[in-house]
Amino acid sequence: MARNVAIGIQDFGDLIRKGYFYIDKTSFIKEWWEAGDSVTLITRPRRFGKTLNMSMLEQFFSINYAESKEVFEGLAIWEDEEYRNLQGTYPVISLSFANIKENDYQTTRIKICQILSNLYVKYEFLKDSEVLTKKDREYFERISKDMDDSDATLALYQLSDFLHRYYGKKVIILLDEYDTPMQEAYVNGYWKELVAFTRSLFNSTFKTNPSLERGIMTGITRVSKESIFSDLNNLEVVTTTSDKYATAFGFTEEEVFIGLTECGKEKEKEKVKWWYDGFTFGSHTDIYNPWSVLNFFDKGIYSTYWANTSGNSLAGNLIRQGERRVKEIFEQLLKGESIRCPIDEQIVYNQLDDNEAAIWSLLLASGYLKVLSYDRLDLLEANEDQMYELTLTNYEVKRMFHSMVKGWFTNAGSAYNDFVKALLSGNLKEMNVYMNRVALRTFSYFDTGKRPSEEEPERFYHGFVLGLLVELANRYIVTSNKESGFGRYDVVLEPRNPKEDGAMILEFKVFDSTEENSLEDTVKKALEQIEEKKYEVSLLEKGIPKEQIRKYGFAFEGKKVLIG
Repeated sequence: MARNVAIGIQDFGDLIRKGYFYIDKTSFIKEWWEAGDSVTLITRPRRFGKTLNMSMLEQFFSINYAESKEVFEGLAIWEDEEYRNLQGTYPVISLSFANIKENDYQTTRIKICQILSNLYVKYEFLKDSEVLTKKDREYFERISKDMDDSDATLALYQLSDFLHRYYGKKVIILLDEYDTPMQEAYVNGYWKELVAFTRSLFNSTFKTNPSLERGIMTGITRVSKESIFSDLNNLEVVTTTSDKYATAFGFTEEEVFIGLTECGKEKEKEKVKWWYDGFTFGSHTDIYNPWSVLNFFDKGIYSTYWANTSGNSLAGNLIRQGERRVKEIFEQLLKGESIRCPIDEQIVYNQLDDNEAAIWSLLLASGYLKVLSYDRLDLLEANEDQMYELTLTNYEVKRMFHSMVKGWFTNAGSAYNDFVKALLSGNLKEMNVYMNRVALRTFSYFDTGKRPSEEEPERFYHGFVLGLLVELANRYIVTSNKESGFGRYDVVLEPRNPKEDGAMILEFKVFDSTEENSLEDTVKKALEQIEEKKYEVSLLEKGIPKEQIRKYGFAFEGKKVLIG
């Protein structure tokens, strides 16, 4: 009989007791414990079971769950008598930063302090214990959402000490989604303040804590050591390229196919693979994103379940506001091609604006890209970077990015769609009207705010080309010549069905007051360039008649556009 699939349950005991669908990941408990690492940082994309596994660890080790042995009966971990005796024998401090998504540092700090304060409320019985001194109790009373930095950054250290003395055993600390506030700090401009606070908190908790038995942190990214882990030389880092714990998060193909059989959907294997497969952890390929798979098990409908959950804003901002080359590479990815670039798994957030490799590293860590191949280190020269071949993870991710690009032009209202219609029909007058509305309403949206759009208009032009690529993908093969030089971006639209649609050549040019007197001159120059460089040759060679090739020159001056 098929088990019911419950979506979004993150309490391990609740999931097991109610008999909901569960793929047994309890072997992770043994694998982690036997590794013996003092502090482990595990990075995985969002919605990959990190929180459920942390709940599993808490309920296995915590003294507070010593009477919950029945939860683990029948699961893989319970087959080992040594681990049956280990269950419920440690004080465990468990906390999560998953919901700290604030716009400013002060609110973020208050929410972190509130989480720490709630832990002290949970263990308030310690105040009446003989193991605490008068000064300990005074410190206990100072813990609140308004406490000063010195008390806040020592809160987990002190609580560990109190529990160690009370139970006579060192503590296990579980911190879930440690990097969620970090991403918000980068997006909202308070990175430096938060880094200083969290570096002190993590150092006292995980490095200089004599009452710590083991610790685990989970997150999406490995924030650079120099940022917040500079003092943590005892940190074991497990990223998506590590073999360690590779199958503990996400579903293997075998697990997915067994689940499909149980749900009576075994005929859907290939389509499920196309939509949701593609993640690679270490040397383990064919890892599926569990959120989408479980939703498909439950509903039997294909959709972008994982991609539509919150968390895409940073990826979207980096691409939308990125330099010309970032958008050109993203164009390759949208076409289903692969890219080659170096990868640094230590994400340096303050380099994301200027370091192209940091952007692709973040997208890889977040699950939007997958590794197809990489250079062997032993074959590289000392001065060579290790290069990775990357592509979009699967069909779900591709659909998500298509929706994201379309969303860039929502500020333009119907003007963008009206422009596309005018372009397809060849109505030059309407093309000019609607393109000017699009530029006026969305031009600054493609700018980071650090460089005025008028100084670097290519951000908008290249975003516009990506919009064409997505909007016209069913009717046209959109290619770009990637011309070098300020403001140039030649676009060819080759019809997929030449009998129904004509071809188009678009040349973008920025008005140059030193060479041109008006936008009309700029348009003329653009059209002359189309002829001089014989852009139509490739179309003619494919059998498209000359009379079915339309040519347009786009002239830009700030937010003003003229098309001829």
